[in-house]
Amino acid sequence: MTLFDLLLLALAGFAAGGMNALAGGGTFFSFPALLAAGLPPVTANATNAVALWPASLAGAWAARASLRPLGRYLIPLLLAGLAGGLLGGLLLLAGGDDVFRVLIPWLLLAATALFAASPWLGRALAARRKAAEHPPHTPLSLGAHIGVSIYGGYFGAGMGILQLAAFSIEGHPLARANALKNLISAVIYSIATLTFVIAGRVSWYELAILLTGATLGGYAGGALGEKLPPALLRSFVILVGSTMTLYYFWSTYLG
Repeated sequence: MTLFDLLLLALAGFAAGGMNALAGGGTFFSFPALLAAGLPPVTANATNAVALWPASLAGAWAARASLRPLGRYLIPLLLAGLAGGLLGGLLLLAGGDDVFRVLIPWLLLAATALFAASPWLGRALAARRKAAEHPPHTPLSLGAHIGVSIYGGYFGAGMGILQLAAFSIEGHPLARANALKNLISAVIYSIATLTFVIAGRVSWYELAILLTGATLGGYAGGALGEKLPPALLRSFVILVGSTMTLYYFWSTYLG
């Protein structure tokens, strides 16, 4: 690894940690930086997933008070997250670098579109939502959660928006939907992390640099959170995501 790669990963980690603390979308900084540092696509994605793992655990722990009253209702959701996250991780490993390289621009496009649409989606869901204490599980709702979990285990960017949409449609108020999102994300990232570590697809040196930068960036982002306009931050993330999407479409299909 060159000095340039080291600085790139540190800055990308700082930007990712800061943006996740402020507006979300940190993957748009960290994942392309890992690719630019020379990691194969699957290894870059696996390393990025492990980098997100501690934050997902922290988010689930912070939301434990909202989740405790749900009791047995959580069990099918946890099983769906576990099965989907494992399947998504295994699909990533089975497909290999060549398949994932072709899918990267499409995955980035989907994630950018989801991030851009999230405010509108949130308002639309809030307008039609009727809060329920324990919305019943149905085969369709559990199937949707498994599908989102597979996506999370395979790539993950934009997964939180999909989860919030699914829980809100089911009738959960926003605070509880966010707590459920944090819990299921922690399950998905935990099983995916274990899968990637066992498969030997995590690059630990790059991970250490990325996590150091992300920790510092998260602290800085938290300190600046009340001073910077959220709309400006969201626009910046969308700009980065759109730029990365166009670049990977060009390099994959035209380069």
